Amino acid sequence: MKKLFPLLLLFATLSGSAQVNTGEPIKNPMLWADVPDPDVIRVGDTFYLVSTTMHLMPGAPVMASKDLKNWQTVGYIFDKLTDSPKYDMQEGTVYGRGQWATSLKYHDGKFYALLAPNEGGPMGDTYIFTAPKAEGPWTIHARLRHFHDATLFFDDDGTPYVFFGTGEMCQLTRDLKSVVEGSLRHYFNREPDERGLLEGTRVIKHNGTYYALLISHVYAPGRHRREVCYRTKDLNATWEKQTILESDFGGFSYLAQGTIVDTEEGDWYGIMFQDRGGVGRVLTLSPVRWIDGWPMLGDENGKVPATMRPYRSNQPETAIVCADDFSAPQLGLHWQWNHNPVDNAWSLTERPGFMRLKTSRVVQNIFLAPNTLTQRMEGPTCSGNVCIDVSHMKDGDCAGLSAFNGDSGILTVKRKGSKFFLEMSEESVKLTDREKAVTDVSQKVVETVELKLPKKSANVWLRLDGDFQPGHNDAANFFYSLDGEQWNAIGTKNYRMIFDYRRFFMGSKFAIFNYATKKAGGYVDVDCFNYQKTAK
Repeated sequence: MKKLFPLLLLFATLSGSAQVNTGEPIKNPMLWADVPDPDVIRVGDTFYLVSTTMHLMPGAPVMASKDLKNWQTVGYIFDKLTDSPKYDMQEGTVYGRGQWATSLKYHDGKFYALLAPNEGGPMGDTYIFTAPKAEGPWTIHARLRHFHDATLFFDDDGTPYVFFGTGEMCQLTRDLKSVVEGSLRHYFNREPDERGLLEGTRVIKHNGTYYALLISHVYAPGRHRREVCYRTKDLNATWEKQTILESDFGGFSYLAQGTIVDTEEGDWYGIMFQDRGGVGRVLTLSPVRWIDGWPMLGDENGKVPATMRPYRSNQPETAIVCADDFSAPQLGLHWQWNHNPVDNAWSLTERPGFMRLKTSRVVQNIFLAPNTLTQRMEGPTCSGNVCIDVSHMKDGDCAGLSAFNGDSGILTVKRKGSKFFLEMSEESVKLTDREKAVTDVSQKVVETVELKLPKKSANVWLRLDGDFQPGHNDAANFFYSLDGEQWNAIGTKNYRMIFDYRRFFMGSKFAIFNYATKKAGGYVDVDCFNYQKTAK
């Protein structure tokens, strides 16, 4: 079977070797992909970053870097969440809910992660996980009341605190399993024109001073989304305030929410995210200049720079989105499932070198399909294609590749009796606000072609190209092939991908799917996922 792997990713993904970064500048966005709500720490010579992935499983990805340029996913805080059947897409969904804004800490030789799903009741409990190393294994240490966008903080004497919400904090017991009675309080009050929440709290201590970093939403003339900082030398005293970043960047609006982190040499960097439409919320890197004891982000003009000098050179080039030939015994850490997977409905061993996706329940649309396999899309442009053996699909089965979001552009191979058809469609889901239950899916079939396939090893190649360059309207274009070499355009030209915080609340994803509309039991074998991202 022919497998086509772009040279850009052969080195890091398949051969085990890697290209070496020779010291080229770090270009912003540092990660041009959906990596929101970052927390970043350094342990020794390694930086660790955790981000929000909500309804995707495994969840709370941990990424590592030596140079703040090349990142790779090294683990996840949890494999599944099981507090509700909604995580299994039963009795509703958790689109846009699930894990949010995880806090990552290292204390006394152990890693800690604190997260709270954006839910009510027990589903919204705050989890504290621990691990001996960032890669895991992670175990649940405690569950507490809900803390919104919280950060865990250990003082110099080991006393633990949680900072959360809009200027709230409390002390935890030493075992981290309960709140110290009477310790809950507000440590600041927002200004009159800060009518939105101040959230995304991150807290550090530097030179004897406590610093709390938050995003501030301001609705006043000449005021913008910004990153603010509160500081004090005594947790029980008054906190001072300063705006530390108020910058647009790259043709997009103002950015904020993130943290600052130091190097072994004592330099400091700021990592903040920016909303960038269909690709999601991307990460930017800025220098930190300590001015009058304040960590001011940006260049000498207070702006996010287009490029940064590399922190460290001669590091291997790594990536968080990767090609895959599915030859490894375990699923690569670059993949996430849409909701909890049905474990017995996928396999890497039943046909070695292939990802087998089986239908396990009857559903009528991709938004309820279990075992949909996803990766982020990236800017400025990217291209992903899959080779799928569809010969074991049953009548009514649907399999393919999607630019997946609340509004999705979808390439679907459909089996109708003994015939196969390929459809390019535009589909949009409606969800209830509370249960995130699917109430309606609108579908516009743009183009359909009948596929003339052999009965055995019926292979179809599907390709999706994404363009997130400023001014290009987050365009997706779709192609298919019957030999993996000659590509045919199909469907909507420059389909517009969107970001919608009311539904999925994340950037568009490559999604490989297979579901049954009539009877479960069919399957497809995915031979490979080929991927190429253009250089910045």
